[in-house]
Amino acid sequence: MKKLRIWNAAIMPDTTSPPSEKTQNTSILAALHSDIIHANILTRLDAATLASAASVSTLMHRLCTQEDLWRQICTATWPSLRDPIARRVISTIPGGHRSIYSDAFPSLHHFSLHPCRPPPPPPEELISAVDIYYQGRPVFSRVKRIETQKDWFLSSPLWVDALEPNEMIPTTLKFTRKEEKWLKQLEESLSVSWIMVDPTGKRAANVSSRRAVLARRHWLTREVEVLYATEMARERVQCVVKVTCGGKVGGEVHVREVNLVMKDTEERQLSGKEGVAILQRGMECGVRKRLDDVREKERFQKFTCLMKESREKKFRMEKARDLLSTLFAFLACLFFCFLAGF
Repeated sequence: MKKLRIWNAAIMPDTTSPPSEKTQNTSILAALHSDIIHANILTRLDAATLASAASVSTLMHRLCTQEDLWRQICTATWPSLRDPIARRVISTIPGGHRSIYSDAFPSLHHFSLHPCRPPPPPPEELISAVDIYYQGRPVFSRVKRIETQKDWFLSSPLWVDALEPNEMIPTTLKFTRKEEKWLKQLEESLSVSWIMVDPTGKRAANVSSRRAVLARRHWLTREVEVLYATEMARERVQCVVKVTCGGKVGGEVHVREVNLVMKDTEERQLSGKEGVAILQRGMECGVRKRLDDVREKERFQKFTCLMKESREKKFRMEKARDLLSTLFAFLACLFFCFLAGF
């Protein structure tokens, strides 16, 4: 314990300590061999502590920015990044796994529609890295290449599937007749991370809220849908990850579909071309902010209200247009009857 206190004092010195004590702690640290610091201390730190320790001294900055430390943290947080495709792309990004962690944690939330810098060229592909966790333990990881230059992708609504057709992810959660109770349990137990990496722009972003913002049954199919959402483009666009679950009463819940879409406040699903452009701006200028569950649900509900208001406004406009059309037709009929002498 005494040694541990010395390490903590050396790595994270108290700002209220006298200068002589700070110097003594730093001297203790400098006297140790870098291999000892690396093997016995730095490999046990989490990302926040490691980043803080890097600011202590030039030596600590050099030691705390080593690629193997951040690779270990990233792959422990997101097992999908162990995939050879992800590893190859990350190796081309300056800063490697440290940059990926900085971009992907916490999730992307919002950004200005006005570019903060000239936009990078459209990428030939995006790398999608998906991780699903049940009660904090990873149960599914998948990395996919998304070809973004195909005509069908650019012109079609953006829709990315994480699972293959007929693929299912088992969970240990049991279907019960008390629907409200197990829906709440599913919402609390199932979490998702969806990282998008731009190999051209050398940036990444996590476009899924870590916790679910809503769990519900589909009004038609009665399948269970768990939604995760992040706000993009200052409340004008939302990125939604939908996890669809199935099963029978008494049996286990299994995940059947996991997909990503982007919608605006008019409930229009963005095309692939529009979605990629927004993702790129988000990666470059987006705010990475960790929100609690209540705040994330409030943002989702607010966006849902905006979509509802837009839908109602559109309905009123269409109703007014129909009324004007009917009135115009009636007046035209009266006019022709008058000309005919009736």
